[in-house]
Amino acid sequence: MSRTISPSTGRVYGLKRVCEVWDIARSTLYAAQLSKATPLRRGPKPIVEDEKLLNMIQKDLSTTPFNGEGHKKVHARLKRQGVKVGRNRVLKIMKINRLMSPHRGVYKATNPHDGKIITDAPGVMWGSDGMKVQTADDGWAWVFSVTEHWNSECLGWHVCKIGDRFAALEPVTQAVKKIYGFLNKDVAKGLQLRIDNGSQYTSDYFLQQLAYWGIKSSFGLIRQPETNGVSERFNRTLKEQVINGRVFQDIEELREAVRLFAEVYNVQWLVAKMGYKSPYEARSSYNKIKEAA
Repeated sequence: MSRTISPSTGRVYGLKRVCEVWDIARSTLYAAQLSKATPLRRGPKPIVEDEKLLNMIQKDLSTTPFNGEGHKKVHARLKRQGVKVGRNRVLKIMKINRLMSPHRGVYKATNPHDGKIITDAPGVMWGSDGMKVQTADDGWAWVFSVTEHWNSECLGWHVCKIGDRFAALEPVTQAVKKIYGFLNKDVAKGLQLRIDNGSQYTSDYFLQQLAYWGIKSSFGLIRQPETNGVSERFNRTLKEQVINGRVFQDIEELREAVRLFAEVYNVQWLVAKMGYKSPYEARSSYNKIKEAA
């Protein structure tokens, strides 16, 4: 409009006169033209451009041994590599490019249980639980495990056909020997074992063996599975990473898959409550601090 020629004077109207007629400031018009021509990002220019950050995220997701991890763990690994980028920006890039975890759970109402199940140090409470997995040749198989409540470390596991009290005790035996070195009377005195009310865990054989080692049995609340949440979370991770979507030929194949996962999990799985350290890294750091003190 400002470049339109006036029929009476033969000269262009000019921007000043047009803005006066429209009753707007020229600065407003300039700002609108600038933003339309070259949209600018608000705030300081990021160190890592979006395209480069997207490539880093895609590379991280393709090289991690785990499936379906969320933006927090991606950000934690990038941070460990020295990449200076905000967590919300990683979330934004992953959302835009449909890289979010497919395992995001459905919203659930707030649970009335407010008890604390995470300990401040190792050797205070372990958790144990079992689950069933279908195999092609051997039918249903059992997977039992023991998890440290402090750093979510897998201390023992056992895969078998018959999930009785003897099978449920096997990973506990492994854990006691791994941490304490012996299976003597009262060797684990002061330790608690969080278990559910299944027949394996309520049997006299199981409870008496715990008492022999000095372990106090701690049963989860009925209809409150989160009270055994550490073991339940380990089982969920095992299912998501190894079990779901896979057909196992027999128990031996399942056993080998669980063995390999437990080794990789303890060394590489990043635990949020431990500041995104792996279970082994968290234990190593704790031992160094304890020795220094």
